[in-house]
Amino acid sequence: MSQEKFWILFSRKLSGELSSEELIELQELISQHPEWQYAVQNVEDFWGQNHPTNTINAEDAYMLHLHRMGDLNIEFEESFSSQDGVYPINRKNRKWYWAAASSIFITLLAIWYFTSKTTASTKLANVEKNEISTKPGSKSTVQLPDGTTVVLNAGSRLTYDKDFGKEIREVTLTGEGFFDVAKNKEKPFIIHTNAINIKVLGTVFNVKAYPEDKKTETSLIHGSIEVTIRNRPNDKIILSPSEKLVVDNNIITEKNSLPHQAVKKITASNSSTLVAIDKIEYSPLDSTVAEIQWTQNRLVFREETFADLAIRMERWYNVKIEIKGTSLGLAKMNGIFENETILQALQALQETIPFRFEKDGEQVIIYQ
Repeated sequence: MSQEKFWILFSRKLSGELSSEELIELQELISQHPEWQYAVQNVEDFWGQNHPTNTINAEDAYMLHLHRMGDLNIEFEESFSSQDGVYPINRKNRKWYWAAASSIFITLLAIWYFTSKTTASTKLANVEKNEISTKPGSKSTVQLPDGTTVVLNAGSRLTYDKDFGKEIREVTLTGEGFFDVAKNKEKPFIIHTNAINIKVLGTVFNVKAYPEDKKTETSLIHGSIEVTIRNRPNDKIILSPSEKLVVDNNIITEKNSLPHQAVKKITASNSSTLVAIDKIEYSPLDSTVAEIQWTQNRLVFREETFADLAIRMERWYNVKIEIKGTSLGLAKMNGIFENETILQALQALQETIPFRFEKDGEQVIIYQ
């Protein structure tokens, strides 16, 4: 029943008819079922791209649909048809017809979504998964059933079993997430990424684990976390507050990258080190932690190559960036972007090093 209620409220929200009380009810339903956030995001994206920009367009689209039904000899209602194939409708009533069509569309889309998700889950050895994802250019906050809060950065995905928290608290992260884990000594919270696994009891930390990046990072704000490398499960690295673990993603293919004895601390900080523990960075402006400023809508970069920064900007601005020239890609960059558009950001970078760029839609090409 809650699922049916959710789609009714959600369709009313999209059509602009949701009351403040209903909005609170909708938000409570989503918080109780975080797996629905994936559906909300995708339907809102689709709706935003395809919803007519004004009432006239909506009416025209609806009328066109009726004419097509008439051409196909599909009966709708006698009052809408005539011998010459024209379907006269009083213009003042068209808004109601469009709202009805919108509700039908949302209902059909909901049926398709949950049917496809159920089919996919069945194919995966009947193991039901919840999945929450963010597209490039957006962020999302979710509260897990155990009370843990997770903020997902752009282009990230978090998955966990339907029975999360009953016997074990276990999630898989692709991308970047800021975690505020609810304390539970009996049930440790475990995060799996492509390169590392993280075990915590209750703490605040950030994990950056994009497969396309050169490194995987986890930054501890306070508390304690235990990290193991994917191909070295017996070696444990314990982080203390204000420490950051940096792992070269090539390590998952390097069988002899770590010593065989248990690892307590690896203190090294050079580009050739496969595993290193550094101190987290603080902003000189307001002393905030640089590694989590993305949660405040700030893209912070320090001594970062243009090539690596371009990858982050692709996710941040939802664009594709191609840099022509190896030397240009190796140039080091420093700065903070907050409210800048992609064009403003590129123009600001031009003040650091000279380059030209062309933007065609979502494609950006950078020249020496």
